[in-house]
Amino acid sequence: MASAVRAGRRLRQAVEGGELAGLPASLRAELEAALASEGALVAFSLLRRLHAALREAGSPLYLHELLEGSEIDLPEVPVPPRNPELVARLERIKAKLANEEYRRMTRNITGQEMNGTLAEFGRQVRSVKAVVITIFNFIVTVVAAFACTYLGSQYIFVETAAVSEPAALEHTCGTLWAGQAGAAARPHAQGHLSLFLCPQRVLSAVIVASVVGLAELYVMVRTLEGDLGKL
Repeated sequence: MASAVRAGRRLRQAVEGGELAGLPASLRAELEAALASEGALVAFSLLRRLHAALREAGSPLYLHELLEGSEIDLPEVPVPPRNPELVARLERIKAKLANEEYRRMTRNITGQEMNGTLAEFGRQVRSVKAVVITIFNFIVTVVAAFACTYLGSQYIFVETAAVSEPAALEHTCGTLWAGQAGAAARPHAQGHLSLFLCPQRVLSAVIVASVVGLAELYVMVRTLEGDLGKL
């Protein structure tokens, strides 16, 4: 804590020039001794006495004017020596914390450096596998829809044609029916009728397969949009 002032030029001039002649001799002697000391340090207590003496003597001088150019002397605070054991302990704690922070920051880097190539290859394989499975499912679904519609439509078209247009049946298979009799000729006639209705069956199968394919594509696009949204 500061307890003295390093005297400036103005205070020296007042003491040495006789401007403080009206003050007590003992006070002037103390001021001269303080100015002659090492560093010209004037204690705060001596300055308080100087201020009181100036006011009692009715001097036109003011203390703040005399202290112009002076500086407060701030003594150096002695730094106690640090305990070597405490210093060593603090260093160990700092090193431990630094190592933990380093491991936390680099815990993923090591794995990436060792398995980066394999992990990237695995991701590519999984992506290709997912695409192949999706395409395979799409093809199987469309082909199954076409086959089921084609095979099932033969019963619908044959029954409809046999019931609604018997004359067309006789005209289409007239030659075969003329050479054979009754029930023996009917299976051959049904076969010729199936060949006659083949374009209708294929067309219906294509239509159903197209609808199923479009629905499958819609589901694939929505799934792909959901995956991209998660990314």
